[in-house]
Amino acid sequence: MIIAIDGPAGAGKGTAAKGIARHYNLAHLETGLLYRALAFKVLENNLNLDDKNKISAFSSLITLDDLQNKDLRSEEIGNLASKIASFPEVRQALLDFQRKFANTSPPGFKGTVLDGRDIGTLVCPQADIKFYITAKLEIRAQRRLKELQQRGIESIYTAVIQNMMDRDIRDESRQQAPLTVAKDAHVIDTSDLSSDDVLKQMITVIEQHLKK
Repeated sequence: MIIAIDGPAGAGKGTAAKGIARHYNLAHLETGLLYRALAFKVLENNLNLDDKNKISAFSSLITLDDLQNKDLRSEEIGNLASKIASFPEVRQALLDFQRKFANTSPPGFKGTVLDGRDIGTLVCPQADIKFYITAKLEIRAQRRLKELQQRGIESIYTAVIQNMMDRDIRDESRQQAPLTVAKDAHVIDTSDLSSDDVLKQMITVIEQHLKK
């Protein structure tokens, strides 16, 4: 079973993906970490953002172990990853990694669940079930601010919401694989829902699919 989960930053798709992975014993890939891991390598090697070919070449060096780096969660890495993710060369280079993971679940797992921006539309258009998790911009910004504060990172709401607006624009307007809702995706607005409520809705959809 392959489950695709897409949506903008701060909507709760990562939390939902982890919950679904635990419930159905699926291997989980947070695809955004691939771009963050690449952004980390860009900073580590002082690469110029104009050298897109060299950056995309570094994509082939990314491994699952790289995704365990706690430094990938920083705002600096996140902002850089968002810019790098708009490069067609980079998205193409990381496409095979994501598809291989989706179609080859590790031993002991019953399938895979991937969350990102273009899973249901490009990476896994053949996914058994697709979700699009969204929420109002203000709600997403409040969640991100709370997350940053819990991690001890000083930030202010106006800066967080502006950063999120900029990322939304980059995600939705990039030339290759822009953030959009797959035609056959189940859309869930999490603005007024708890993570448990979201998980229950998703499980209901999945169970209906399994009965068919």
